Amino acid sequence: MDTEIYKAIILGLIQGITEFLPISSTAHLILLPWFFGWTGDLNTLSFDIALHAGTLLALMVCFYRDWLDILMKKRGLLILLIIATIPAAVIGKLLDHYAEENLRSPLIIAGGLVLVGIFMYIAEKRFKTGRSINEVSLKDAIIIGISQAIAIIPGVSRSGITISTGLTRGINRQDSAKFSFLLSTPIIAGAVVLHGYSLVFKGHSDFNIMLFISGILASFISGMFAIKFLMNFFKSHSMTVFVYYRIILALIIVGLWVNR
Repeated sequence: MDTEIYKAIILGLIQGITEFLPISSTAHLILLPWFFGWTGDLNTLSFDIALHAGTLLALMVCFYRDWLDILMKKRGLLILLIIATIPAAVIGKLLDHYAEENLRSPLIIAGGLVLVGIFMYIAEKRFKTGRSINEVSLKDAIIIGISQAIAIIPGVSRSGITISTGLTRGINRQDSAKFSFLLSTPIIAGAVVLHGYSLVFKGHSDFNIMLFISGILASFISGMFAIKFLMNFFKSHSMTVFVYYRIILALIIVGLWVNR
């Protein structure tokens, strides 16, 4: 097997895990090529988006019953999810190219890891939770939606910031995670469709298709495991362990950056 295919599989596995664990998938997809000097298709936003197609499939498989229930019975929750999606959709459309060109610095990633890690810790320690996903209000949806928009910055973590924001709104940990994952579905789908269209139909067809397929399959499989793991983990554990991981990773990044 081509060495590049192995690298694509590794990145796909990491994407699937880190997309749902609150440790920032974008940060890891940028950092791994930076750590090891990987270049070409593996170190592009287009490959990142392709890997997100795998995690999108994982979301659809894991939550298809929830989506059917929402579409058929819980129209109020559907409206709240649509409203919460708007901020990230607008910010993503406006700042997409800016983020690709200016926000992929290791130091920006380290800063995002630390700042959101602190927010996660405060959300866990200072706020009382207990409300369910069925009790999410319009105000909750707007605030969580705005927090998701901030995740365009690498190092923030879409799941990390939205789950934490849910906790600050009094929503229990498992349902904060479920709302976060449901909320991420249309955003990831939109990004995959838009970038996929550009990749295939707007002159960006000189990519290695097997590289992309390998990464997508790997991210799908690891994403399925990550979702199931986290939903079970949150039954009896907090996000504190992920806070420690984020801080340690940020320190490693800064140390490597200083020594380069």
